[in-house]
Amino acid sequence: MMAAARKLKVQKAPAKKVEIPEGLWTKCKGCDEVIYNRELDENQRICPKCGAHFSVGAWQRIASLVEQGSFQEMDSEMVSVDLLKFTGVDSYPEKLKQSREDTGLKDAVITGIGNLGAHRMGLAVMDFRFMGASMGSVVGEKITRLIERCTAERLACVVINASGGARMQEGLMSLMQMAKTSAALARHAQARLPYISVLTHPTYAGVMASYASLGDLILAEPGAMIGFAGPRVIKDTTQSELPHGFQTSEFLLERGLIDMVVPRKQLKATLVRALDYLLPPAKPAAQPAAAV
Repeated sequence: MMAAARKLKVQKAPAKKVEIPEGLWTKCKGCDEVIYNRELDENQRICPKCGAHFSVGAWQRIASLVEQGSFQEMDSEMVSVDLLKFTGVDSYPEKLKQSREDTGLKDAVITGIGNLGAHRMGLAVMDFRFMGASMGSVVGEKITRLIERCTAERLACVVINASGGARMQEGLMSLMQMAKTSAALARHAQARLPYISVLTHPTYAGVMASYASLGDLILAEPGAMIGFAGPRVIKDTTQSELPHGFQTSEFLLERGLIDMVVPRKQLKATLVRALDYLLPPAKPAAQPAAAV
């Protein structure tokens, strides 16, 4: 009887491995939360759990700032060329081609004129996905042309910065853009027109050493890494321990390099308030006295 009551061994069917398509989820570096990418995009690429700010594409950034249908892009067909015939692991033309295919952009910055609240203003937005938003001749030329147009039309200029620095494949032609953009901003300042620089993660090297740090008002997103050389390079060079939070936007705010740390969802309202203050509406013309 006991033998008949022995438990039968039941073989379990092997579990089926569920294939999850790539590109659907992103792991937050701040809190390790796994976020559905659509949810991340709908939240302006901010972690809904810890508030960490992810990089955002240039067109998505523009859509979050300017009034709908008001943005007119400038110099949209301008593209980089391989003046130095740069040779390396990958040829420069091939890297440009790959970046264009991956991002849908011609280069690392989009410039144009749009409306922000009641203000017509110039806007440049850098996109880190395009070769680390490195500053080559096209980036410098487009930003310079935008600043010069803002000066000519007496508009404020806003630049959203993100960059790893100068584009090494263009050598001296890249470094020239530091002086060119800075000179254009000097003329803009002489015309008593405001320039607002917004620093996002990361903003480094030649960009930070030129137009990114020249704003009349300098804002930064939370947790953005900002500097000239990176902290690892500085630590290896100086052989010293760096302070906690070194080169973060909060660290730089405490030391007076930037004026405000502004969360992404508050950026548009902050820019509108700043422009309301820096560019007050023109006073209505005085009415002629009535004839007696």
